[in-house]
Amino acid sequence: MTVRPLTAADLPVLEVLERELFGAGAWSAAMLAEELVGPGRWYVGVDVDGILAGYAGLWFDGDDAQVMTIGTATVQQGRGLGAVMLAALVARAREVGAASVLLEVRVDNEPALRLYERAGFARLGLRRGYYQPENKDAWTMRLELTSPGDGDSDD
Repeated sequence: MTVRPLTAADLPVLEVLERELFGAGAWSAAMLAEELVGPGRWYVGVDVDGILAGYAGLWFDGDDAQVMTIGTATVQQGRGLGAVMLAALVARAREVGAASVLLEVRVDNEPALRLYERAGFARLGLRRGYYQPENKDAWTMRLELTSPGDGDSDD
């Protein structure tokens, strides 16, 4: 498996993966193309046997980083691709100097919750009515990248 930056050449496969994973809520090719080059955005894909099998995105606003998405083709789920992409996103957040990494995940997505908790994310609280039209709740989660002792001191 190989993790690499996504490019416009990935859009046809990315659009298929997006529809597979999100159905009617999937982003269009135009939305995906815009997102790939959006300010503060960083997207990676993971190739398995030379085929794009997953993708993940991070947004950095100058303070905290936000996991935008992590998606793995259904036939590749359970093989650790999500953990590899999450590690790449966290590494990128550290590189750009983010204080923490935030994300939201559906309360009924147990595999994702386990992935994020194994990576050190803590549940902050529930966000109600985020996922439409299902009106499902989402956990907000955070991974602190800095500790109170980091940085300059007067000692």
